[in-house]
Amino acid sequence: MESSSANAVRSPHGELEERIARRHATVATIGLGYVGLPLALAFAERGFPVLGFDVDGEKIAALKRGECYIRHLDGERVAPLVRAGRLDATADFRRLAEADAVLISVPTPLGSHHEPDLSYVDQTAEHVARHLRRGQLVVLESTTYPGTTEERLRPVLEAGGLSCGEDFFLAYSPEREDPGNPDFGTTDVPKVVGGADRRSGDLAEALYRQVFSSVVRVSSPRAAEACKLTENVFRAVNIALVNELKTVFEAMGIDVWEVLDAAATKPFGFMRFDPGPGWGGHCIPVDPFYLAWQARGHGMRARFIELAGEVNREMPAYVVGKLQRALNDRGRAVRGSRILLLGLAYKPDVDDPRESPAFEILSRLRDLGAEVLYHDPHIPHAPAMRSWPDLPPLDSVPLDAAVLGAVDAVVVVTHHRAVDYELVRAHAPLVVDARGVYRQSWPGLVRA
Repeated sequence: MESSSANAVRSPHGELEERIARRHATVATIGLGYVGLPLALAFAERGFPVLGFDVDGEKIAALKRGECYIRHLDGERVAPLVRAGRLDATADFRRLAEADAVLISVPTPLGSHHEPDLSYVDQTAEHVARHLRRGQLVVLESTTYPGTTEERLRPVLEAGGLSCGEDFFLAYSPEREDPGNPDFGTTDVPKVVGGADRRSGDLAEALYRQVFSSVVRVSSPRAAEACKLTENVFRAVNIALVNELKTVFEAMGIDVWEVLDAAATKPFGFMRFDPGPGWGGHCIPVDPFYLAWQARGHGMRARFIELAGEVNREMPAYVVGKLQRALNDRGRAVRGSRILLLGLAYKPDVDDPRESPAFEILSRLRDLGAEVLYHDPHIPHAPAMRSWPDLPPLDSVPLDAAVLGAVDAVVVVTHHRAVDYELVRAHAPLVVDARGVYRQSWPGLVRA
């Protein structure tokens, strides 16, 4: 009996299980962005040695200095972990051999025809495969279509001769980050986990239970992958619904915000979503198309998803059209006008500009001949964006009476709490509000 127990501990599965239980397992996070860095901090703060990987040398250098480059995170969390030796960062993928658990959180964008672009996942899989050893757990966290983990990742990892479930272990656990949410941090949100086999699922569940408040085990990676897409499709469809209601109610002379305020008083059967200038962030504008693309491969059409995408993609043009008509009513054309956008981030109170509708609005206004400025207290410099490569470098302008008085219109794109909206109301000649910031009307206000 003792010999059997010792052999179980010495097996790849048993040894890793013991290292996880003692928090001796080295956790590697590949991708140190809005998902990977909070995940790395969470494991390091629970006592695990953490090794972060990224191809961005500036991020590596900042972490080694003990600095945090994501504004909505508490910057004071990083330095103590670096000093204690629990958090290190590198661009040298040969060090993956040091890891016991490898957590992958790299981008999964869309291609030019709204098809999945898994190039980052594929490249990462090759890096992991080159340094894969017995006893390692690999978990994909990047959002993707059902089947990716087992059909795309597993064959690459097994190509070197190691067997999943015996020599190494594989699972999928979708990230559920909500940047800037004051009520739910990384570890407060239940962690969904699906293993490629029972042992893989057990190990992944054991690892995440050390850090997360709760773990939800599902039967397979495919179920976990589908879970994440379902969550984001739900949001995408409901955002599209209220955006469509906004346009319909406007034609009827009804204030959509008054309607939503009233509907939200119902304690059951209604979940509030607010309209806006379009969708943004890495997940909502991207993930539904992953499922729609895969549905077509199975001879199915995801009609709700496709329609939601169509409605939401039309919203930046809708906002620009409202601005254009408002300027025309005042005897001005968009061409030659100075337009100030309030907010470049995709959501309030964060510095994340990914897929923000602000860039589409900015691009359309420039194409119409406007001079476009922006103010965003969280994004001092407009970054280069993959979807809008031709936009020029821009810096956030100060928000004061002089700036507001020198523009022809202000467009509220992102409703940051740090913005003085009363100052805007007092000094801007025209305000186009795409976020419902202003509930009381005045002659210079146009709702969009």
